[in-house]
Formats: sequence, structure tokens, C-alpha cells
Amino acid sequence: MRENTPRSSALPVAPARGRLRPLGLDEVRITGGFWARRRRINATATLGHCRDWMERVGWIGNFRAAVEGRIQRDRRGREFADSDVYKLLEAMAWEAGPGAPAPWDTEIAALTEAIAPAQEPDGYLNTAFGRPGQLPRYSDLAWGHELYCYGHLIQAGVAQARTRGEGELTKIARRAADHVCATFGRGGIEGVCGHPEIETALVELARATGEQRYLDQATLFVDRRGHGTLPDMEFGRAYYQDDLPVRDAEVLRGHAVRALYLAAGAVDVAVETGDDALLAAVVRQWEATVARRTHLTGGMGSHHRDESFGDDFVLPPDRAYSETCAGVASVMLAWRLLLATGEPRFADLAERTLFNVVATSPSEDGRAFFYSNTLHRRRRGTVPPADTDSPRAESSLRAPWFAVSCCPTNVARTLALLPAYLATADDHGIQLHQYADTEISTSLAGGHAVELRVGTDYPSGGSVTVRIDRTPDHPWTLTLRVPAWAEGAAARLVDADGTHRAVAPGTATVTRVFRPGDRIRLDLPVAPRWLEPDPRVDAVRGTVAVQRGPVVYCAESVDLPDGHEVDAVRVDPSTEPQDGPDDTVVVPGELAALGEPRDAAWPYRPLSPAPAPTAERTGIVLVPYHSWANRGPSTMRVWLPRTL
Repeated sequence: MRENTPRSSALPVAPARGRLRPLGLDEVRITGGFWARRRRINATATLGHCRDWMERVGWIGNFRAAVEGRIQRDRRGREFADSDVYKLLEAMAWEAGPGAPAPWDTEIAALTEAIAPAQEPDGYLNTAFGRPGQLPRYSDLAWGHELYCYGHLIQAGVAQARTRGEGELTKIARRAADHVCATFGRGGIEGVCGHPEIETALVELARATGEQRYLDQATLFVDRRGHGTLPDMEFGRAYYQDDLPVRDAEVLRGHAVRALYLAAGAVDVAVETGDDALLAAVVRQWEATVARRTHLTGGMGSHHRDESFGDDFVLPPDRAYSETCAGVASVMLAWRLLLATGEPRFADLAERTLFNVVATSPSEDGRAFFYSNTLHRRRRGTVPPADTDSPRAESSLRAPWFAVSCCPTNVARTLALLPAYLATADDHGIQLHQYADTEISTSLAGGHAVELRVGTDYPSGGSVTVRIDRTPDHPWTLTLRVPAWAEGAAARLVDADGTHRAVAPGTATVTRVFRPGDRIRLDLPVAPRWLEPDPRVDAVRGTVAVQRGPVVYCAESVDLPDGHEVDAVRVDPSTEPQDGPDDTVVVPGELAALGEPRDAAWPYRPLSPAPAPTAERTGIVLVPYHSWANRGPSTMRVWLPRTL
């Protein structure tokens, strides 16, 4: 791996080495289109919504209660509630990036003022442990989440340092990190947290400050994992990845968010320490997980009870847990692997997950969220009340808040930092990994300035035009990712001189002496197409799905005739799906007469001769999966049975 010298300070991930150098929030600006709309709603609605709810349910007030000596009586929320306040702060810090309006600084200062007095003189900071009437510090590493909460605090502090310079929030985070190193370093507590997260945070703090002790502590936590330091329990130690050392595992397993956060932290440690064997181990686990334990949407996690990966090919659509936080963590891991290796397959999975998990969670107004992301909803259900938080068990409907609301704040911070996931640079030029209307201003090796403007209607359309606004007078390389979903179709690249050439999935490059005003165009074949599952995915054998560009589609009951639910839909994949109006897709099919269930009837019967077809052929309207459930309660399914 090559050494990296980041040109930007406004970076969520700033590795010291790797194949690619990330571009920061001061180098990439999203100006319009799909992601600009969602980021605008995030900034104007979601962040304030999250803050108001955390005041309402008492999570911010926990810090005041701790200072005023009433925490035993008045504490609200789960043991990890502190972490969501920190994730909100991180999101606000990224929104307060270069050029952002001052009100974000005011919001951050107000929250920081509530938190700061609760920090103990030795740096310890947690509202659930350590005070009179509470359990002692670190008495429950398996479930207490103290180190997990520090991780999100530290990431918020790093975000402030990289967007506004070191402020009070950063100082709080550094004191907490120093406390962690003193308490869990060599000769201290030989343990790990039941929920990984501290690892990525400590590495990023080491990158931001240059302090080796933070990297050393992160390395210790990664090396300690998998040696049985956490207690065995009903889900087994695999639940919190304490069953096998990170280097020995062959696939991601256990609680999906925990597994993905740990893998991201392991990549960070591997990159900073030059541990190629550790990096290779995580790549191996990622490959196996994507091949055998990932839903069509990019969602990860099949078990509701323990929020975990299932066994290989156990991917039932109606029981898909696919937690939103796991989607966020998957993007975090994919981005780190992309920076380390330069391989576009990692950007492919990030794209799939961003469009079909992260974008699916928030409602159109940014004030309600999916916790889990099922691929098949059989019952319409009811809309959760707007003034009450919802239990996770009801999270198959978007709700304004949850008793465990890790997902809304995780979506908020991801959308806030999203521009930093779009593009990179290396010694030879610029690489575009995700497509949106953007302005990019950075410098190449030797300090030569480059400015680009990207225009596209992606993902609705497949034309991506890059206009060169500023360039050095020597050759450099523009690289554009050609998504894996374009395999077998006619993708092409149009050079600045008008020449056309076909391009295959992977990357397409143009190396030349560019001139201001030059335009490069990538034409991607965004058209709906049928997909079928690997036959080993038993739960969806005999069904098909539709994907258009990177977007997965679904049938939703609101588009069916009155009295029909999506389980009546049968489709005919012998005819290609067609584009419909307003980003819909129309597929040939029928609505089967399933009959009403009979009370106390045995649901199995002898095989009978195939009946004559009676269902009426019709066009079935499909909508982007990320848009479902915005028109009221509905039934929905992604994998559609074939017509007989």
C-alpha cells in the first residue's frame, strides 16, 4: 500500500496509507439529484427531529441528572442511550463542515454544555454506570456498552476537530480516550466490549492527533477479540464475535452490526500498522458474507431474535432483519476496503446498500424510520403513533422514534458525511465511485489543482457527464466505476474528442491532457431486468425480482386493484419488464385467486391436477423498494412468484 497524505481535514476516514486517498467534505459537494434531496431533508428535518425526541424521552436529560445527583431516579432509556446523543453530535459536526451556517455550531455547543459536566475527573463518562445506586464501572462489559458509547463520543469529537478545529467536544472525547487507554491498556483490564465500535474511533483519533497510544489500544482490542473474555450465553459467543480471533474467522457471524463494526475497526488497524494478513482476513470474510449471507438489497442480518447473520444462504425475505444500522456499518466497511485496495467491488456493495437500505429507512419527510428492512410484508399493519416511541418488534413500519433508536441517528450521520464517500484521488488522478450531481475541487500530486463538475440523473437515468473546469497542463487519469449490475449490457464511455468505446464492469479510465471545458460521458444501461436467486437460497426458490440500475423494485399493495394483496401477484419473466411513469416498472403477470383461509383447516392436501388458468393477465406495477410504505400501510414483496 502507498502512503497517503490527505489534502483535506474534513474526512470521516483518513488512512495514513492505502491505494486511494479519500476526498473530504471541503473537496466534494453534492449539488442536486437523489442524494441532495435526502441530505437537505436530513439537515432541515431529521437532525432537529432526533434532538427533539432525545430531549423528550430524557436521553439528553440523563447528563443533567447525572450532574445534579438524581440519575438513579431519573435516568431514561437503555444503557447505551448516551451513544445516540453522540451520533447526533457527529451528524451535526459533519453538517457544520466547511461553509456550513453557524447555527450548527450553536446546536453542538448546547449539547456539549449538557454533556461536559458529567465527565469524571479521570475522563470516565457514562450515565448508566459508576454513580451511587448504579452498577460499578465496567462491571458488565458484555452488555453495558460503556466502550461502545465512548466510540461514538470519540467519533463525534473527531468530526468536530476535522470540520471546525478542536473544540470542547473534542477535548471531552480525548479525555475519554485517555481514560480508556489507562484503564484497558497493557497491565489494565484485559477485556473487550460486547459491542465493537471503540476500535474504529480510537484509530481515527490516532490519525487526527498523531498519538500512537490510541492506535496501540485499538490494536489491543482487535487482538483480544475472540479469546472468550466475554461470558458465554444463549446465542453463543459468536453473537459478539468472541468465539474466534479476527484473523481466524472465515465469514462474518453473530450480531450483524457488531460484526461489521469490528471488521471496519480491524481494517483500520491493519492499514495503520501495515498488517497485510489482518487485512486479507477481513477481505476473505467480506467475500464469503457477500456471497452467502447478504440480501438482494445489500441488507445484512436474517435473525430477528439476535439481530444476527444466519447460516449460509438462510435469507428468508419475510424474516429479513436487515437492520438499518447494519447497512450503515456495511457501507463503512466497504469504504475502508475500497480505500485500502482500490477494488471497485467494494463500491458496488456500498452503492447497493446506500440506495436500498440507507435510503429506505427514513420516510419522505425525514421524521420516521425503519429499524429493520424486510423484503416481504404480509400484513398492512397500522401507522405507529406520532407521539410515542415504538418497540423494535414493531419496526417493520416506519416509526418516529424507537425505544432503541440507534438507526435514526446512524442514518443522520451517514447522510451528513455522504459527500466524503463519493470520490478519491491517487498519484495518477481522480476516481469517481458513486454518482450524483457534484462539484469536486482538489489537487493532484505536486499540488496541481483540478476542478470537476459531475452531472447526472442517476439512478433514474444512466448518463454521467464529467466536465473539466480546471486542470494541469500534463496528462492525468479520470477513472469512473462501471457497476457490476451493468454486466452483459452495453455500457460505453465517450471521450472528450467524441470517440466511443464499450466498457465492462470494473473501471473505465481516460488518460490525457485535459482542457477546461472537456467533457467525458459514461452511459450506463439503466433498464429494468429480471434477477433470479441462487437455488441454495431455499426461501426464494422459484421466484424472481426486478432491479433497475442499482435500485431494487417491489410490488406494493397500494398499486393493486382493491381487495388484492401482494401475495396474489404472479409474474411472467419470459417477457422483459418495462419502464413505467415516475420511476415505476411494469411487469407482465396475474393476480391469483388464493381463497380465504378456513378456520381450523389443515393447510396441506393431496396433489391435484393442475387447474386450467383462471387468473386474468395484467400489468403489475413495481416501485423502488426505497420508496415503499410512504403512501400508507401496505403489503409488499421483492421476490415475486412466477406464473404457473
